[in-house]
Amino acid sequence: MKFLKYLSVLSTIAMMFVLVGGALVTKTESGMGCGANWPFCYGDWSFEMFIELSHRLVSGATGFLVLLLSILSWKLIGHIRETKFLAFVSIFFLVAQGLIGAAAVLWSQSDFVLALHFGISLISFAAVLLLTLLIFEIDQKFDASSLNITVTYRRQFIWLTVYIMFVVYSGALVRHIDSSLACQSWPFCNNSQPFSFDYHLGQWVQMGHRLLAGIAFVWTWFIFFRIKRDYRHHRVMYQGWMIATIFISIQVILGAFIIFTIGNLIIALLHALFITLYFGLLCYFLLLSYRSSKI
Repeated sequence: MKFLKYLSVLSTIAMMFVLVGGALVTKTESGMGCGANWPFCYGDWSFEMFIELSHRLVSGATGFLVLLLSILSWKLIGHIRETKFLAFVSIFFLVAQGLIGAAAVLWSQSDFVLALHFGISLISFAAVLLLTLLIFEIDQKFDASSLNITVTYRRQFIWLTVYIMFVVYSGALVRHIDSSLACQSWPFCNNSQPFSFDYHLGQWVQMGHRLLAGIAFVWTWFIFFRIKRDYRHHRVMYQGWMIATIFISIQVILGAFIIFTIGNLIIALLHALFITLYFGLLCYFLLLSYRSSKI
């Protein structure tokens, strides 16, 4: 079991590298760094080739780790009711994101299709993260039924998680159509004329993403104040959602700093990292909600 714990932590970290690495490939326009070849890499050595090849190697190694984790989890802790589902989801969506990446290299894909890549990887990451939590039995330190998560809160968690997938897609689309700096000011595209709507596609996508992200920010804070009122003495609910609120707040700040720093690469990668952490935490609350309703 100790080996399984180490493997789960390593797989979770590796999945984070895959997600951030994919964002790096997109931001540096390195998707064709290996030419129209997959899985092999041909061509002259360049910065773009190094990034794309590194991403493929990390993704391939992560695939083997997640496959091994899924098989061992199924075998060793399959009696935990969520294990088999999470094991299947983690490997299925990891393979799906790999196939989409391969298709993007071998056959030209539209930006709207390529934007799906990050969201699919995000689902696989969340499944691996939840498997890790099950293996470490984090949620066995308390009786989930004692949380008494109401139907209202369960619905809020479900709808917010689904909604975040649309936010993530819009953010990925911003990167894929190279519109990160389509608007030179923040929070409006043109602060001097905030309600001027003479935008081209890149600006519409950028402003649409900001609007969706702003709603997610307000929604998360709204739930936080509700949880503070109703679950103040439940450490997992209160402190857990406090962390989620911090993550979404940092995410919004980083989004603004992408504009302020004129597309700084490190800021952009941190932007991808924090939405990954936020989504993983959301999925943990879905797990808690499910267990609270079933126990």
